[in-house]
Amino acid sequence: MSKKKGWVEQTDGYLNKTPTFQFILVTILFALWAIAASLNDILITQFKSVFQLSDFATAFVQSAFYGGYFLVAIPAALFIKKNSYKLAIIAGLTFFSLGCFLFFPASRLATYSVFLIAIFVIAIGLSFLETSADTYSSLLGPRRLATVRLNISQTFNAIGGIIGILLGKYLVFTDHNLQEEMARLSDAEAIKFGQQVLQRTLTPYIYVLIVLIVMIILFSVTKFPSGKVRKKSGEIDSAKFGETMNYLLHNKRYWRGVLAQFFYMGVQTGVWSFTMRLALDMFPHFNEKYVANFMLYSYICFFVGRFLASYLLSRFRETIVLTVYAVIGTVMLIGTTFIPNMIAIYLAVGVSLLLGPGWPTIYARTLETVDDKRHTETAGAIIVMAIVGGAVLPVIQGLISDATTMQFSFIATAVEFAWVAWYFISEIKYDIRSTVTNKSHSLED
Repeated sequence: MSKKKGWVEQTDGYLNKTPTFQFILVTILFALWAIAASLNDILITQFKSVFQLSDFATAFVQSAFYGGYFLVAIPAALFIKKNSYKLAIIAGLTFFSLGCFLFFPASRLATYSVFLIAIFVIAIGLSFLETSADTYSSLLGPRRLATVRLNISQTFNAIGGIIGILLGKYLVFTDHNLQEEMARLSDAEAIKFGQQVLQRTLTPYIYVLIVLIVMIILFSVTKFPSGKVRKKSGEIDSAKFGETMNYLLHNKRYWRGVLAQFFYMGVQTGVWSFTMRLALDMFPHFNEKYVANFMLYSYICFFVGRFLASYLLSRFRETIVLTVYAVIGTVMLIGTTFIPNMIAIYLAVGVSLLLGPGWPTIYARTLETVDDKRHTETAGAIIVMAIVGGAVLPVIQGLISDATTMQFSFIATAVEFAWVAWYFISEIKYDIRSTVTNKSHSLED
């Protein structure tokens, strides 16, 4: 063990106590990547009209975003193994900053593909951040409180989502229906007007860029623990990539968790990407600035739902709570799919109450199946790679929308949430076994 700045690093990578300032900095990262993700929902609605895209094509915003996560998660984990969590976070903030900067030439060139490149570069940075921070947050303190710390950090994910939507609503959208405005213009006028509209997308990224520069400076000058597993001699104990993959391939429960995360991301991304599109499609007299309210309400529901879940998880088994959440969410999404009035919109918004505990619970639970902590960085990176569900499944939803209606496409999210419910039902037996084992240990003591 080594003592640094008032904390003691244990051999398993955890600390004897939580360093407050360092934990706050890491937790702010959760808000930052949520701002980027929620701004995607704004961009999808904006690009739909400016570039005259199909719902299938607009989904490529999320494909570029979450595809970046998928491709970079393993390289990010290897970077952490070779260097440190702190350096990986600084690298992530740097890529995030570069992606925000690319919005300047993208808005001037006014082509969809250049915007997708900028979003992809942002995603590279966020993949470094999330691969680092999801695990690092859980390590910044005693092991028994690891899930609590991760849930606290994830609460700021909801706050970031609210900030992102507010930035989009007041800095990007106007009081007019963009699609109707562009339909009244000639081709030449529409192109010129579209370029003016795209300039508005710059503003929120300017503010984000300023915050990112400040964060890079703060992380550079602040001391952080290593978070690495150590031998008794004090040397860092790590496993080679091939050894880790061989270990994980024999852990069926781990891969079930990864698949659950894949489908969960399909639900979250699909609902949030298309809620505004659903409102505009069902009620054409609405404008983009007005329907942004539905996403604001969604993120508020997400925030409230996470606090409610924290209370319920302190009283009941997490498998029971998450099973009930997923089943209710599935029913609500079926209602969104088939109810032909405003109730469908409010059900889509209300589902966010049930999304709050999904990601951190599946992440922490899946990582707990890895008993050999030498494999933590890579195992955590693969769980982050499951974010690719947010790249693949919304595209399928977009195809369904183009073939039928935007409302009917929500059947895809209902099916995905039902699979998440099945995962937690299958996990109940492990909670029961754990309870029995703990009781037997208590009797032996």
